[in-house]
Amino acid sequence: MDCGDHASGIRRVGAGPTRPLRGLSSPGEVYTRSEWENAVPGDPRRDEPARLRNDAYIEPVKFPAGLGYEAAGIVDAVGKDVTGFAAGDEVNLVPSFSMNQYFTYGEVILAPDYAVVKHPKSLSFTEAASIWMMFVTAYGALIEDAKVTKGDFVIVPAASSSVGLAAIQIANYAGATSIALTRTSQKRKRLLETGAEHVIATEEVDLVQEVMRITGGKGARVAFDPVGGPNFPKLISALAFQGVVYIYGALSEGVTPLPVLEMIAKMPTIKGHNIWLTSGDEARRKAAVEFVLKGLERGALKPVIDRTFKFDDMRDVHRYLENTGQFGKIVVTV
Repeated sequence: MDCGDHASGIRRVGAGPTRPLRGLSSPGEVYTRSEWENAVPGDPRRDEPARLRNDAYIEPVKFPAGLGYEAAGIVDAVGKDVTGFAAGDEVNLVPSFSMNQYFTYGEVILAPDYAVVKHPKSLSFTEAASIWMMFVTAYGALIEDAKVTKGDFVIVPAASSSVGLAAIQIANYAGATSIALTRTSQKRKRLLETGAEHVIATEEVDLVQEVMRITGGKGARVAFDPVGGPNFPKLISALAFQGVVYIYGALSEGVTPLPVLEMIAKMPTIKGHNIWLTSGDEARRKAAVEFVLKGLERGALKPVIDRTFKFDDMRDVHRYLENTGQFGKIVVTV
């Protein structure tokens, strides 16, 4: 294929010739062909492609637009202004761009070169396509900002989601104690097997009482919440004095109330959070990638894949997603 002067491409093994999606418009763009690509993290109300498809994302859709943030594959060609990669390299894409500009649902992908990283040798393409959104999102809040460490307790609502599972692993890796929240006991065993130190079924027991029991009455220093909604005040009550809550999703469709008197008493910090704060900055992105790769090498961080689909079954992928109940990532093979 002819990628021009400033392009590189990813192809899948045994694939036919690559065809460009559109002309290159900047020296940093690359053509890619996917081996495996990640479709959805695990909940349509938090998943970026699903939310963008329904025009309910944190940025409005600007056509032409596509879907998908992550992919894994093999470099096919490199333009003269793309450095650090060569034809034949196995690589991944880290979510660090707007889906109004770039996307990964497709056999041929156009992506910015800063989003390309070397493929972790310990992982399959399927596994590698699943890791970057989940781990970098959790890393940005728990490690980069909160700097969780030994002695800290971290509450993880919606713990069976991909980012929730990543947060559990990262909290453990940093020496903190993870407290996984799930609605019922159905997923308790799997959450414990994945690494959760404690699991609270919020529809079966009192959340605040359980957190206080686990923390010896002190409360948790950090809550990493993709839910919000009417139960949000319980998270504030479960925090330690001057604890912090990160809100990175909107699983609940209800209003998220703020318990003013409780907040005056506890003086918590409430922060909105998304991956771009980390992945959109070169130095922070590099640090995050190094952290994840080191965690993978040590076995502290592991991908969790719920199910794989074929690319031709993308409609079924989103139907499956919208039924909820997944445990981890959904990956689509091309």
